[in-house]
Amino acid sequence: MIKAGVDKDSSLIKLNKNKLLDSSGNTNINNRFLISADVYRRDEIDSSHYPIFHQMEGVTLFSKKNFMDEITESKKKREEFRKESNSLLESDPKSNKARLVVETVDDTIVTESNPFQSVHNPKEIALLIEDMKETMNDMISHVLSQATNSSSSVTNSSSESNKLKIRWIEAYFPFTSPSWECEVWWNNEWLEICGCGIMRDELLTHSGAEDKLGWAFGFGLDRLAMILFGIPDIRLFWSTDSRFLNQFTPGIISQFKPFSKYSSCFKDVSFWTDPTSETVETNSKLDEDSGKNIGTVFFENDLMDIVREVAGDLVDNVTLVDKFVNPKTNRTSLCYRINYCAMDRNLTNEEINELQESVRNELSKRLKIELR
Repeated sequence: MIKAGVDKDSSLIKLNKNKLLDSSGNTNINNRFLISADVYRRDEIDSSHYPIFHQMEGVTLFSKKNFMDEITESKKKREEFRKESNSLLESDPKSNKARLVVETVDDTIVTESNPFQSVHNPKEIALLIEDMKETMNDMISHVLSQATNSSSSVTNSSSESNKLKIRWIEAYFPFTSPSWECEVWWNNEWLEICGCGIMRDELLTHSGAEDKLGWAFGFGLDRLAMILFGIPDIRLFWSTDSRFLNQFTPGIISQFKPFSKYSSCFKDVSFWTDPTSETVETNSKLDEDSGKNIGTVFFENDLMDIVREVAGDLVDNVTLVDKFVNPKTNRTSLCYRINYCAMDRNLTNEEINELQESVRNELSKRLKIELR
């Protein structure tokens, strides 16, 4: 059960008007914990997104009264962890020069767009941020250093054949401020693997922890597994194909060996949106300069949901490829490219045409659009 107003987030999946599927695993607050769970979100359609995935979340709280003592103790524990992690890698008989070296880049700062909370002491929060990011860096380095470089998808060139690059970028989450995401350069693009930030004071207060400061994080376990095992598409985790399943053994990190990929075919769908509607968001890079606002009441996640509902996993990806606003009518035109591809067979032209027509019909029925 959720409070009124929370379900305004267009990424949430409703069971009915009163209940949602969990979009995160954390529904309780304790001083320190880790929890892993399956979570559900409406999102983009591509090789790194799926409406069901697995997430590990964690919270670390510090007493406001004994903050300096506890933050100092946390630093000592991190140093102990680093020594233990290095010792484990050095003693591993499988450890060799093929292990990836993780390089971390973080030039983020706290800004007006990603601010300190007014009730917090910036000096204390700076120490809390350092504690959080160093803990995350240590964990990422420990986990991903176990990946081998036998898959070229994690590197850019032969001169960097054993390096994995990660970066920190500014982010927004409703339950933390300031907030960040951690991304990995993988398959020639940045892949988000972690979101984290300083927990909002009102959240702690409402949970009976008003005397605490803390940070929280969430790791995408599926994406970590993609990097560790060299799996190029998150949807493969749901495959029952023996060519995929038989490649892996519990407790052993091995690189995925691609099997035959069937041909793909793309179809475009273009439409006009309602000129009298409010401004809302899309996820497309075409809208980065405008803060993801496109001037129409069109939720991109609604389109993704309909496409996925009609075509299921026969859609490889959906991308916004064109957008323009008619200056005379103030109407916005959007063009989305739908790439159809099955993992286990070739699709026929008749199948693709039928799917595309069904997608167009459903979009026209359920969204405030006019097909072109």
